[in-house]
Amino acid sequence: MIFLFHGSDVDKVRTKAFEWITTARTKEPNLIYIHLSHTDITDTALEEISLSGGLFVRRLLVLIDDPFLTTRVKNTTTEGTDTSLAGSLIEKYLDMFVASDNAIIILAPKLATAKVKKIATKATKEYVFNTPTTNAVTRSFNSNLVNALAMRSRETLWLEIIRALRLGDTPEMLHGLLHWKARDLMLKGNRAWEPSEARRLSLDLITLVQDTRRKGRILSLELEHWALNI
Repeated sequence: MIFLFHGSDVDKVRTKAFEWITTARTKEPNLIYIHLSHTDITDTALEEISLSGGLFVRRLLVLIDDPFLTTRVKNTTTEGTDTSLAGSLIEKYLDMFVASDNAIIILAPKLATAKVKKIATKATKEYVFNTPTTNAVTRSFNSNLVNALAMRSRETLWLEIIRALRLGDTPEMLHGLLHWKARDLMLKGNRAWEPSEARRLSLDLITLVQDTRRKGRILSLELEHWALNI
């Protein structure tokens, strides 16, 4: 019988496979555990794990570890090596694995879709662990926003706040960035902001978020209003 572990989250695929093996060995201590890496995969090895075991023989728990890596496998009939992929041998023995009483775990992170379909249809159980995907675009440091504040440009700052919100930035994120810039202006000052004015700006931003929470207002709208009145 085949148990297939695959998916794009390599670390999780491997972790879950070994957790499964640990659990299986705990439930059935008499299992003989065998670990085959891709370099150990030969016709002889795969035939042995397929045919060993039975009613009066201890069953095997076999981990075939990442067999679809490109590698040369040892040729048991001629000297040297041949150019067959270990994965090709796995495919050759799939039906024997299915018929076997042994538990054969195929651990294959990032397995190609075509291979997944071929093995999964024969597997007793398939375990998939993919890296979570998101439609959100990772945003870099918003220099346009902080530059608009530094220049004391009300209209530009207001537009940058609206633009950032539409791109998915949270109001809390924008508030934190603006408050950071206000404190930066306190320390350094510039032509548009005297240090005392920047201090007032920082305090206003603290008060803004406190009042918004206390009065149940919408932070994004409060930020827009604040920007037009700096």
